[in-house]
Amino acid sequence: MKNLTLRQLRYFEAVAKHTHFGRAAEACAVSQPALSVQIKELEETLGQALFERTARKVRLTGFGEEFAKRVREILRAVEELGELARTSRDALAGRLRMGIIPTMAPYLLPSVIQRLTRAFPGLDLHVRETLTTGLLHELKDGRLDAAILALPISDPALTEVDLFTEDFVLVRAGADWDKPVPSSESLREMRLLLLEEGHCFRDQALSFCSIQTAIPREGLDGSSLSTLVQMVGAGIGVTLIPEMAVPVETKSADVSVARFDHPRPFRRVGMVWRRSSPLAPQLRKVAEIVQQAGQT
Repeated sequence: MKNLTLRQLRYFEAVAKHTHFGRAAEACAVSQPALSVQIKELEETLGQALFERTARKVRLTGFGEEFAKRVREILRAVEELGELARTSRDALAGRLRMGIIPTMAPYLLPSVIQRLTRAFPGLDLHVRETLTTGLLHELKDGRLDAAILALPISDPALTEVDLFTEDFVLVRAGADWDKPVPSSESLREMRLLLLEEGHCFRDQALSFCSIQTAIPREGLDGSSLSTLVQMVGAGIGVTLIPEMAVPVETKSADVSVARFDHPRPFRRVGMVWRRSSPLAPQLRKVAEIVQQAGQT
């Protein structure tokens, strides 16, 4: 059998991910004919079809799905070989792929990036902002080195480090600034605006109010904290946001901020990475910097 090449495996993974030769070629920064030739040679080497091709898209064959699992493992191992070489240096340098959830990214990242580039001048930081489920999937696939998110994750394949805790605050109309702060039970009776399904912050807010996620909530969900705060300013309802978001999100809306009495709703902010990552010592240093950024 002719030897397989890493280039073929990377092209295969791109087509499997994008289910389209053109988009895969664009992601790999090569021409579509060049990518197609490599995929064809790979299939000939294996003696098996990897994709079912249609006019608009491609999909993996049964063999292709099994092959994809092994390819991801191989490419992740190759990435870790590069990481292993980087651990021999005293300072973290080169590419670092960091993920972060949307309810932290706009508020925490500016300080984190500033501190990281100051501490590690040779660092090439790549940031990926998406929901927790997506971050964990990309982390396990080796497409991310670490992620900043809400804990716990409780995955034996991952190391998780607590960084700091953060309170949630109540955002309500500006005219309500002097009203008593409602209890969690009272919030259930109010028009509570929350992030749409998939955000862990939504689940945390619902848990504090003891609201079942199955209850229909048409018209009460937003795609971002900014949208929720603007809806509150327009008089539609009230919402919860994390403390770190207050300076950014409340300055352009007619809203007031109130802090709950004990027990206060909060989240644990942490950083996670693969237990097998050779970058673990450097990532602990990164975690310390993120912790400092979050506590200032």
